[in-house]
Formats: sequence, C-alpha cells, structure tokens
Amino acid sequence: MYSGQVVFAQLMDFLPRHDFNACVRRYRGNARVRDFSCRDQFLTMAFAQLTYRESLRDIETCLRAMGQKLYHAGFRSKIARSTLADANHLRDWRIWADFAQVLIHRARALYAKDGFAVSLDHAAYALDSTTIDLCLALFPWARFRQHKGAVKLHTLIDLRGNIPCFIRITHGKTHDVNVLDHMPIEPGAFYMMDRGYVDFARLHRFTQLPAFFVTRAKKNIDYSRRESREVDKSTGLRSDQTIILRGVKTSQLYPDALRRIAYYHVEHNRRLVFLTNNFELPALTIAQLYRCRWQVELFFKWIKQNLRIKRFYGNSINTVKTQVWIAVSVYVLVAILRKELKLPRSLSEILQILSVTVFEKTPIFQALSTNSVPNPESACCNQLKLFDL
Repeated sequence: MYSGQVVFAQLMDFLPRHDFNACVRRYRGNARVRDFSCRDQFLTMAFAQLTYRESLRDIETCLRAMGQKLYHAGFRSKIARSTLADANHLRDWRIWADFAQVLIHRARALYAKDGFAVSLDHAAYALDSTTIDLCLALFPWARFRQHKGAVKLHTLIDLRGNIPCFIRITHGKTHDVNVLDHMPIEPGAFYMMDRGYVDFARLHRFTQLPAFFVTRAKKNIDYSRRESREVDKSTGLRSDQTIILRGVKTSQLYPDALRRIAYYHVEHNRRLVFLTNNFELPALTIAQLYRCRWQVELFFKWIKQNLRIKRFYGNSINTVKTQVWIAVSVYVLVAILRKELKLPRSLSEILQILSVTVFEKTPIFQALSTNSVPNPESACCNQLKLFDL
C-alpha cells in the first residue's frame, strides 16, 4: 500500500503557499486568531466542494469521522460548524478573490498554447452572466423580485482552456452592461458577448484601446451603409457591410465605423446579425468567433452541476462571495492538476474520482489515471482458492 500523503494533501500541494499567505496578510485574515486559520478554512471549504457537502453540519460530521486522517490531509484545527460559519461570515471575501486570481494566472499560462474552435493568434474571451437564485426569507439583502432573491455572477472566460479570468458578483438587479465599467480590456484581444452588452459608449472603449468586440446587433439599430463586400452565401453569410451609426445619441457615443455581418444559421433556421470593430478577419471567422461565446454558457452549466454554488453555508453576502470564490479556486485548481499531470480525463471525471478518494493513501496520478492498476495478491493470504488443485 502506498504510505505517503493522502490524495487531498497531494491536491493541496499544487497550491502556491507563499502567494496564499500573502493574500491572507493583505487583509489580516489571521489577525487575533488562536486556531482555525485561513488555511484550515480554505481546506474545509475545498473539501466541501470536492465531496458535495450539503450543509455546515454535513461538513462537520464527515470531517470528524475521518479522525486521525485530518492531520495528514493538512488540517491543524478541530472542525466545528459554528467556527466555520463565523469564519465565512467575518473573514474578508477578498482573500479568496485575490487567491483565485493567483491560480487563474497560473492556469492561463498552462493553457496559453491550447487552441479552440477558431484558428486565431490573438487572445479570445467570452463574456456573460448567470443568475443564482436565493431564498428571499434567508437572504433579504438580495431582493430580486417580489418573492425572490438572487445574485449575478458576471464571468469572462479565456477560450483557451475555458479558464475564468474575470469574475464579479453583484446584486441580481444589476444590468449586465454595467460590468463593462469594471472589466479590464486587453489591447489586441477579441471579446465575444451577446446583445445585452450593446452600449455604444462602453463599446467605443474597445476601439480606443484598441481591442476587438463581436456582439449581436439589436433590431432597432439606426445606421447608414457606407460599403458592402461580396460574400459566399453557401457558407451561410448573407452580407458584410461597413456602417455608420446615425442615431442622434448613438452617432455621438460611437462616431467610428462598424462592421455589420448577416449570417443565416441553417440548423436553427435563424438569421443572425453581428457587429464588430474588426475589419481584417474574414466575415465567416467573425461568425464562428461569436459561436464560441457558447463556451461561457457551458461553463456556467458545469459549475452549477459540479460545484456547490446553488446552496450556501450561510446567509450573509460575505459568506456567499467566500463560497463562490473558493468554488472558483477549486475549479481552477483541478484544471491546473489536469494540465500538469497531463491527465486524459475530463474535469467532471476528475472531480467524481476525487470525491471518493480524498482520504485514500495512493498516488494522485494513479488514482486519476485511466489505466486501472490491479491489486497484487498478498503472499501470506490464508484464504484457500476454490479451484486450487
């Protein structure tokens, strides 16, 4: 039997300890703390994410059942649900947000050379948001409708590796377009977003940097055509035009030329119209780039199915943000593990295996490998064989 670390401890070894401590010191996370440090809090919440724990009591019961294994897994404090609840409520959620950015930076470097559906030399990102429903009776600060609470998770993902590189948690009533005021824009990169983000004053920032956006055009857009280019209609393209906005306000908010591309999607029997400030890429590539925006939708679906961000271990806004950011950290950590160990499994398969092997003493690569290793028979086994002659 492998006599080294348990799988959970091996996974946590991928965390940069120095950067973690720097994030904790930045917000005085361990100030006047006798036990249950920030590291113990992170390990406890990561365990809850990996093993799909439902509540604080569930976390406490399962960890206490592990007994002596907790020390070898990295835990240095006794786990109590009241202590964990207080830590999630009182410790600044920015500790986990900053540490998640450290992991994101590392993951993006690992996946930088990966390709995606479109052959493109530039960085490419997809932007969207998802709503996380909350019980209004338990989360009165998150009123979204008359009888409903919610928060929004605005996310920008790097299409190389589907790594979230910008996340902002806001009130459910926050309009999607407002996140453009806080999102960093990388010169030369492409940003794909739906028409909920069409605000010409904010889109003009992309042109000024310069960066490129690809979005859907609204039906009531007022424009005049300046130039038309020939397109191959057998590919689904219908038109490729250079336009100028002529609305009283829009022409002032976005005075530069735009590119308008019409595309017919045969499978869904839909006509789509795209707007972009890029005039160099082929029109069909622009349409394919927008199709890659769907990756952010798949990301939202994945984290809601595989991580604990729909049920929370507390009712305060600090607890909600803490749990979401630690969930993001676990997602990125598993992505780092998959890349560094060159595992052929998907992230979902890795999480499923980790959920039942976190306290096993086996090499993590062996536990996650697709090649099953048979257990060698003991030489001193006293069990007789049925067909032994």
